[in-house]
Formats: sequence, structure tokens, C-alpha cells
Amino acid sequence: MEMRQLRYFAAVVDEGTFTAAARRLHVSQSGISTQVAKMEHELGQRLLDRSGRQVRLTPAGEAVLPLAKNALATLDAIRHTAAEFAEAVRGRVRLGMITGCSIPPFLDTVADLGRTHPGIELSLHEGHSDDLQSQVLSGSLDLALIGYAGTVAPDLEASVVIDEPIAAVVPAGHPLDRAELRLADLRGEKILCLSRGTGIRAAYEYSCRRLGLDPRVDLDAGSPVALLRLAERGAGVAVLSASSVQGSGLRAVPLTDAAAHARLGLVARRDQHSPAVRLLRTKLLAALRAV
Repeated sequence: MEMRQLRYFAAVVDEGTFTAAARRLHVSQSGISTQVAKMEHELGQRLLDRSGRQVRLTPAGEAVLPLAKNALATLDAIRHTAAEFAEAVRGRVRLGMITGCSIPPFLDTVADLGRTHPGIELSLHEGHSDDLQSQVLSGSLDLALIGYAGTVAPDLEASVVIDEPIAAVVPAGHPLDRAELRLADLRGEKILCLSRGTGIRAAYEYSCRRLGLDPRVDLDAGSPVALLRLAERGAGVAVLSASSVQGSGLRAVPLTDAAAHARLGLVARRDQHSPAVRLLRTKLLAALRAV
């Protein structure tokens, strides 16, 4: 049995006719018909019922189809893996990440790169988003995961992986534990927020200024977890994203008039053409967007 026979068989089932399968695979209809018939002969079972206008699977065909598709997927994976090794991507990548980053897909991808591509020398640098943008612009970093609001510097290309509105995080039963809030409702409260240079802080400050409000922050920290624990203890109202809320005793209340969202994205210079950087960027985006 040949792999092309499995591919032809799967294509006929997907398309419903030999003609449509031949058109998709750019081969002759007679060639597909002959190869599928040979496959059936080798197996000693009819896989397709050809009696109608469209072919249908026989009971044997229904059992064989998922195995055939698994075999084809495995073959594609083998080819992809071999191609990566054949390319032998080499080079140095200087990657930046926001302070306190603990996103599992990001960390998993970084950890896996050394094992799957030993020819790539990877260095990791932690910092605030504004500083990371500057370092990418200056060329001291090749790629960075940053938080931001609005847009990035004109010479940078940003690939957004998270785009969320900001929220007020309060303990259950707090006077601000409502269905929704406006930024003016936070006046008189102690405000807890992330440090400057993060997307959430930028979104909060921009939104306040646009409404003519003072973007006051009474306590800032580099970690959302620290702010959540402080909010749990009644230290103030934390301005964060709703997805960052952990702990059953907290509520994330939407701030409906906040004009800017907090974004998380990968940034690189527009003129960046290093194969190693492109490879890591592709892997990181695939991992982060799959969450």
C-alpha cells in the first residue's frame, strides 16, 4: 500500500466524487480511481460505495478512514520535522519579556527551542514594556513580548495575542461590586495598578485623561498576583484585566467608559529578516494564540 493511495482515498471521501478529488489534487480522475481500486484489492475490502451520484463509505471504509487520515497527518509531521532539521536554522535571538511574565505557552516555547533547534543561541531579558520597545527599536533586542495600549512605535511591527478591556477588581460584597462601573466611580478609592510601562497601566492612564480624570495610582507593583492579593485584603481597588483575576473572593467589574484596551503582543523591527527570529516568532504566536 502506498501513501498516495491513502491520500487519494481521503480526498475522494472529503470531496464526494472522484472528479472533484482529481481536480483538488491536480491528477487525472482515472489515476485516482485506479489507485483506490488497487488499495481496495490489497485490503480485500470495498471501501467506497460507487452506486450513487456521490461515493459513500462502506462500513469497512468508515473504519479505515480515520486510520488513513492519522497516517497522513503523521507523514506530514515527519516531513515538517525533517525540513526543520534540514534547514538547520542557526543564529542568535535576544528575546525580551515583560517583568513577571508567567504565561505557560510562552515559557514552554522558550524552553523547547533549545531542544528542538540547538543551533539557535537564545538569551532572555526581562523588563517593562516601554523599555523593551526601546531596546527592540535600538537593536539590542530582536523580539519582545510586551503589554501596551493603543499602538506601538511606527518602526515596530506588533502581533497582538491578547486584547482585553480593563476592569476594577474588588472583593465580593465591596460597595463597588456591581454589574459595571465607570472610571469616575473609582474616585475616593485607593487605586492599585501595575507599574508604568505595562499595557494595563497605559490603558488606565489614557482612559482617565481622555475623560478629564486624574489617573491617580496609590500603589503600583510589577506583578498582577501581588495586586490581587492586596485587593483581597482590602488595600484598595485593583485595575487589571478580567482574565487576571484569581481567587473566588474577587470580582472583576467592567469599566465601561475606558477608551483603551490592554494589549499583549510580540514586537519586532519591520526590517527584521533573521531566520532564527522568524522561527521563534512563528512558534510563539502559534503557542500564545492557541490559548
